[in-house]
Amino acid sequence: MGEPAPIDVRAPLLAWYDANRRDLPWRRTRDPYRILVAEVLLQRTRVASGVPYYERFLARFPTVRDLAAAPLDDVLAAWEGLGFYRRAKHLHAAAQAIVNRHGGTVPRSYEVLAALPGIGPYTAGAIASIAFGLPVPAVDGNVTRVISRLFRIRSDVTRPPARRRLAELAADLVSVDRAGAFNQAMMELGATICTPVSPACERCPVEGLCLARAAGEEREIPLSGRRAAVRTVRVAFALIEAKGRVLLVRRKPGELLGGLWSLPGGEIPPERPEREIVRELVKEQTGVAVNIRSRWAPIARTFSHRKWSGSIYRGAPQKPPRSHGDIRWIPISEALRLPLVPFHRDAIRSLGGLEAFEGR
Repeated sequence: MGEPAPIDVRAPLLAWYDANRRDLPWRRTRDPYRILVAEVLLQRTRVASGVPYYERFLARFPTVRDLAAAPLDDVLAAWEGLGFYRRAKHLHAAAQAIVNRHGGTVPRSYEVLAALPGIGPYTAGAIASIAFGLPVPAVDGNVTRVISRLFRIRSDVTRPPARRRLAELAADLVSVDRAGAFNQAMMELGATICTPVSPACERCPVEGLCLARAAGEEREIPLSGRRAAVRTVRVAFALIEAKGRVLLVRRKPGELLGGLWSLPGGEIPPERPEREIVRELVKEQTGVAVNIRSRWAPIARTFSHRKWSGSIYRGAPQKPPRSHGDIRWIPISEALRLPLVPFHRDAIRSLGGLEAFEGR
């Protein structure tokens, strides 16, 4: 699987971290709830863009009880713009489990943390080590890259054998005395020095211990299987509006952007005309017959596993709709307070000179 481990990296790495770590808001606290929020929020989110969301989220939900008691729509609205909305649902469910099963106190046990909804080994390890000082590893993408290079692991890190080896090495490396600082130092090293494309090895505190660097393979490692190409899918949505009201539907759980409120419409087969099928989709999803007018705006959005390409069409109902369940016919100002698909929010805001409407 790999070559013998380099000598202990803890001392030089911790010294480097103490001198060079970025001043980030979640590093100024040992509050396990705030660390939980940070770790979930930062999954697949860059630190620079995550900081303002973190601060706004905690201003809106300052305690785990506040988050647990909030309606899911409020949580999704606070999350809007971060993407990967399943994270927000998991965080909300975890807060409810903490309140209902653990009396509102974030559990100190790694195993209990890992059993919370949506909390996997990495997040459990991060909370347990940073908030409670438990000597458990926290292996995210940055740590995977650092360990793969340190130990010159020349196996596909997306496959189970390499993942097990990485977990073993991380558990061996973690500092007993400063577990939280060590895990954050590994993450910081991966984020700022041991980067994916152009690692700054000359500035790395453990350059002399890195087996990949010694072999001249630091740019080749980690190895991983080729990602599947992002598939382009045609979509069409309808901006149905009359007398200051707009028609919305809630996207189903499990589908892309599930749980958010959306203009009716969605993915369409490649051979069907957009205007024809969007009328059918509105009828199918809402029961409302509509007249479709002009093409309102093009759509070009890229997600992690697919691209949406198509159009938003302008239209009006043939009869005034009624709100019920996951269908709403509501004033535009109320619509903008809901957790919306972000580019649908832009379309709705543009109606009636509402470009400057803040929505919250």
